[in-house]
Amino acid sequence: MRIGLLSDTHSYLDPAIFRHFADCDEIWHAGDVGLDTVATQLAQFKPLRIVSGNIDDPQAYPENLRFEVGGVRVWMTHIGGKPPRYNPTVRPELMANPPDLFVCGHSHILQVMRDPTRKQLLFINPGAAGKTGFHIMRTCLRFTLHEGKVSDMQAIELGKR
Repeated sequence: MRIGLLSDTHSYLDPAIFRHFADCDEIWHAGDVGLDTVATQLAQFKPLRIVSGNIDDPQAYPENLRFEVGGVRVWMTHIGGKPPRYNPTVRPELMANPPDLFVCGHSHILQVMRDPTRKQLLFINPGAAGKTGFHIMRTCLRFTLHEGKVSDMQAIELGKR
């Protein structure tokens, strides 16, 4: 299963996303969608999993998604912190029932790293794909989930904010 992951679009959907995610089976958006048209366009293009961010209507999308794809247990939320300093609202559940892949947005900083205390947990933040925020480069990620493994991780630069 090929995944295209983005976050923090803040109402701006770069047309290049459709080219970069053309071979993806699903698109995941880790929150701060902004205008509903962003989610609508993504959902019309590919199957979409999406969580609500701090700028989104909390009724529009779920706050958290837990699911399994390609044998990989995934938890996606918007404000998750990062290893080992997770957001206090997710930390207890993360420690009690850790996923294989923890996906969040919010920081606008692209990061992919293993949790130093829970080596099986891979943390991913795709950075910000939108034009609003303090980031310099707009980014997203593409990767494969297969037989319980994450592979073929590619960071994509969409251009300067």
